[in-house]
Amino acid sequence: MSLSSYIPFYKRNLRVAFPIIITQAGQIIVQFVDNVMVGHLGAAQLAGVSFANAVFLIGLVCSLGFAIGTTPIAGKYLGSNDDKSVAKTFSNSFFLNIIVGILLTIILIGVGFLMNFMGQQPEVLHYAKNYYFINVGSVIFLSIFFCIRYFSEGIGNTRYAMWITIICNILNIFLNWVLIYGKFGIKPLGVEGAALATFISRTLSAIAFVILILKKEEYLRFLRLIKRPFIDRKSLKEILKISIPSATQGLCEEGLFSLCAIIVGWIGTYELAAHQIGQNLSTLTFMVSTGIGSAATIRVSHQYGAKRYKDMKMAAIASLHMSIAFMLFCALIFVIFNKNIPAIFTNDTNVFPIASTIIWIVAAYQIFDATQLGCISALRGIGDVKVPLYMAVFSYYIICIPVGLILAFWVGLGVYGIWIGLLVGLMTASILFYARLNRMMDRIIKANCTEE
Repeated sequence: MSLSSYIPFYKRNLRVAFPIIITQAGQIIVQFVDNVMVGHLGAAQLAGVSFANAVFLIGLVCSLGFAIGTTPIAGKYLGSNDDKSVAKTFSNSFFLNIIVGILLTIILIGVGFLMNFMGQQPEVLHYAKNYYFINVGSVIFLSIFFCIRYFSEGIGNTRYAMWITIICNILNIFLNWVLIYGKFGIKPLGVEGAALATFISRTLSAIAFVILILKKEEYLRFLRLIKRPFIDRKSLKEILKISIPSATQGLCEEGLFSLCAIIVGWIGTYELAAHQIGQNLSTLTFMVSTGIGSAATIRVSHQYGAKRYKDMKMAAIASLHMSIAFMLFCALIFVIFNKNIPAIFTNDTNVFPIASTIIWIVAAYQIFDATQLGCISALRGIGDVKVPLYMAVFSYYIICIPVGLILAFWVGLGVYGIWIGLLVGLMTASILFYARLNRMMDRIIKANCTEE
């Protein structure tokens, strides 16, 4: 099929994707800004916040991954004009996400007390713990925000989350400037100031979204349909069937990067600071591309619910094209500004050459990251999450970690070996997910060909 035939799908996908891209980027820009502003205090501060974020991101991604299960279900019912089931999906999802937020908070507090045993430098550990424990308090608010956001995306409304995210990110930058460096008579709080700014902005974003759904007709039309009992066993099972594998898959991927950060911390402080620069860039492009992927989940679920199966596949492939194009553009930027980017994060020249080399590897795996992300997002739109989870575990932990450890410590490549391992793992995942996507889409079209 020619590329020109995908043009209408590019336009529709982009219309859905653009607000989500801004929202997704906003989730990681909070930590990106924290790292940049704290990085100018010193390498130890940057390494500490980097290490804390690496651990905290496990909880953030788990919360995000669990909530995202709402999108394809709400989208499917919207596509089939079943508003009562859409409403039931929201009430049950909200209940589940509150429970998940509480459990994640408890788990992350426990993980925080294990930081002493993760082999990090004492100075790095000091800053990491100060930042980490304040951030853990925001998990329940993240769960609320993600729940409402992904329900909103499932019913086709992507604008509100975007504007809330933009406003709260601007607030976070301002509060960072005030609290980290000490402005308007406030004592400089350094790393703790960055954590407080992040906590405040995340809390307000959840409160703003709660107020919004209680005021806007787009949501009230569904809220009015919520009837007792608010919790329904069948609906809970349907959500959990997608949410648990989605959260686990996200946990596997983010857990991989967090594990790599811990391993790099064994090598040295400069290496860990450089590693975080690479991870910041990688996570930023990943989160933006996730916006395109979320559009794929929405568009595919809507077409699937409406039984337009050929359009479903074309929407999926169009999103994959868009994700790859974006990531290739980012790779080009990383190559061109390879030596300049590290200075954005830190003034410590010892970090520059290490980070510069890592950025080359980050650029190399952008196409594989785009492919695996685009494919798994489209698969989520049709509810196929279990087999991709097994593929992710195989790629990330059976392939990536052993390759990285061998190259880092046996071959002697150090931190670069860890990043080459990531490259190999993402390449493996992209091949497996792409094959799965084509197989599942063709199977659905073939099984329903009489309806086409």
